[in-house]
Amino acid sequence: MGRLTVRRPVRKLTTSGDLRRADTLAAEEPMEIRVGGRALAVTMRTPGNDVELAHGFLLSEGVIGDREDVLTARYCDGVDEAGRNTYNVLDLALSEGVPPPETGVERNFYTTSSCGVCGKAALDAVRLKTRFSPASSTFAIEADVLASLPDALRARQKVFAQTGGLHAAALFDSSGELLVVREDIGRHNAVDKVLGWALLEGRVPLGGVGLLVSGRASFELVQKAAMAGIPLLAAVSAPSSLAAELAEEEGISLVGFLRGESMNLYTGDFRVLT
Repeated sequence: MGRLTVRRPVRKLTTSGDLRRADTLAAEEPMEIRVGGRALAVTMRTPGNDVELAHGFLLSEGVIGDREDVLTARYCDGVDEAGRNTYNVLDLALSEGVPPPETGVERNFYTTSSCGVCGKAALDAVRLKTRFSPASSTFAIEADVLASLPDALRARQKVFAQTGGLHAAALFDSSGELLVVREDIGRHNAVDKVLGWALLEGRVPLGGVGLLVSGRASFELVQKAAMAGIPLLAAVSAPSSLAAELAEEEGISLVGFLRGESMNLYTGDFRVLT
């Protein structure tokens, strides 16, 4: 596995003077996801929890729906200039009877750390049909419990505390317990990692939990929540218009600007109890 952080010399200018010191940066490296030896996508990610990331990616793309759908996951022999394994190529073999990914899932060139859908080969592939509809979920959470979650998330963002440069995602239950927290330089990767964790733990579909993200709520994050059956998505920052539209279509409660004691409820406000 690659490094989570990198140390780099920096010259810092302040009103108090000129200082040279070492700074800690969040690592960013490409990871190629292959299925059956065929390249499917390349994403810019922070190394760590790569197997979870790949499983979450395949879940959110509708390729798999259960941990038993993947037979094996192994690193391939990607090497650097010195001949050392970079651990940046992961090949997954699907179980017998699981259909391979459709052509529309393939990504042109790569997925950046800021966008998980901009590299899709076909615009029609952006909207996917979930096999785990969250609309009928009875999940609900008290507003004051929900309001406490961003601070709880920040307390568990270890790499962010060192670098200030990572997004985070978490799954939480109705009592406010954070079941899993993952960090990544890409917000969509952080979500894929928690979805992959849940899949490998046999917890999918996720009709009894909510998803918390440290940044904004984009269309792609609502889509990932829908594909895993998650009924509530809460974001510290703003949602996009398309995110709100999709959340309403899929029966997902969408919460934005979750800060301090306030929040905006854009869709499905019945799941936030006051």
